[in-house]
Amino acid sequence: MRERPMAEAKDRATPRLRVRDSVGFVLFVVVGAAVLVGVFGGARWAARESAAALYELPGASWALGGVLGSVTLLGWGGAVSGRLTSPAANGSGRASGVLLRRVVRGACCVVALAPVFFLLSGLQGRNCRSYDEGCAYVPGTGPALLVYVACVAGVGWLAHRRRRAVLEERRARERERLRKLRRKGKGKSRGARQR
Repeated sequence: MRERPMAEAKDRATPRLRVRDSVGFVLFVVVGAAVLVGVFGGARWAARESAAALYELPGASWALGGVLGSVTLLGWGGAVSGRLTSPAANGSGRASGVLLRRVVRGACCVVALAPVFFLLSGLQGRNCRSYDEGCAYVPGTGPALLVYVACVAGVGWLAHRRRRAVLEERRARERERLRKLRRKGKGKSRGARQR
């Protein structure tokens, strides 16, 4: 007799999946997928239309490749910046500051990846006929893509080398400072000084 009321109480305590919750979840997935497809499809169409207009200008494809490469480098610079990872000394380490830093870092990642999407949208689509307007190669995409890759690779490599040199210089200064402190006897640990 005691087991039955306990089983009924246990059944009441566990949450059940209701029909209303299931319908809400299905609607959320369907609407979210439709919005996502619409955003990507619309963005691809807008990129192809604007790319066709931009590449017709003389020398625009080469210049656009360099500009888009610079935008990608600036976006990645912001995304990997140390200022966005650690809380600032001014007390912005609260939840609002953390959320703001994450939003800014996400925006930097979007800025870094948007030029890639723009350039790839001008290439010929897969699994479709080349004479379809939505699939055809947009003239000027090749030179823009070439300059983009050269800009990102070259300037990114130089920035990486400079950053490593700055870090090495900081480490060398810190080693020199510790060496000077050890000469004076101040660089030892408290336990070593007491002996």
